Amino acid sequence: MLGRKIRSAIEAEQFHPGVLGMFVNPFYFARKGLHRGIARFAGRIRGATLDVGCGRKPYEGLFHVTRYVGLEIDTPANRSSKKADRFYDGKVFPFGDGEFDSAVVNEVFEHVFNPDEFLRELNRVLKPGGLLLMTVPFAWDEHDIPHDYARYSSFGLAAALGRHGFSVLEQVKSMGDIRAVVQMLTNYIYVKTATGNGYFDLLACLLLIAPFNVLGEALALVLPRNDRFYLDNIVLARKDGSGVFAAGPVAGGGKTP
Repeated sequence: MLGRKIRSAIEAEQFHPGVLGMFVNPFYFARKGLHRGIARFAGRIRGATLDVGCGRKPYEGLFHVTRYVGLEIDTPANRSSKKADRFYDGKVFPFGDGEFDSAVVNEVFEHVFNPDEFLRELNRVLKPGGLLLMTVPFAWDEHDIPHDYARYSSFGLAAALGRHGFSVLEQVKSMGDIRAVVQMLTNYIYVKTATGNGYFDLLACLLLIAPFNVLGEALALVLPRNDRFYLDNIVLARKDGSGVFAAGPVAGGGKTP
């Protein structure tokens, strides 16, 4: 019973990290920034909502919507491990035009080999004025190999969205401070030490990664921000092309420059 409780607590800290996450989550700063950024905009997501590349729907609880539909590419692995409601061929979303009020795309766009087609499909299934909440890494190592195709700066992502009928309403740069540097270091340690054995990996995190997480939080209190180097873009956009770009406060703490 105690073992199950500990495992459940550690699993909860992987996408919603608190103080415990500092010691058990090797991606602590990235996940902390994503959670805060998504939570910041979640209240504006409304109605029927499509989560593209939903995975296990780790952030579903942040949204209070009338309908929440998870979509994944149709593969045997995804059917057995993902929490999707619908599957598709990776090209055409299996929904009608203007079927959704909102869409969520979390850490997916860098894995899309056909970004123009993908954004056209997002535009198509959203109603006029529909909102899109998208997160995309800026500084991160290659992952989900070999299906990792791109990184986007804040300007590149805004331009890509603009070409396909979306106007960026707010754009947050997550962890634009020393914590981004520390997360790159802990990524390196994780890649070089991870074994797939849960107990060994937890011990390695406690001994090798947690001290840097604690140090990163302390340094972020005294060192200046640097919004040119950050972990993730978190964007709220609207389908209509009439919004005005405005850089919002940065998720993960700190002052907007």
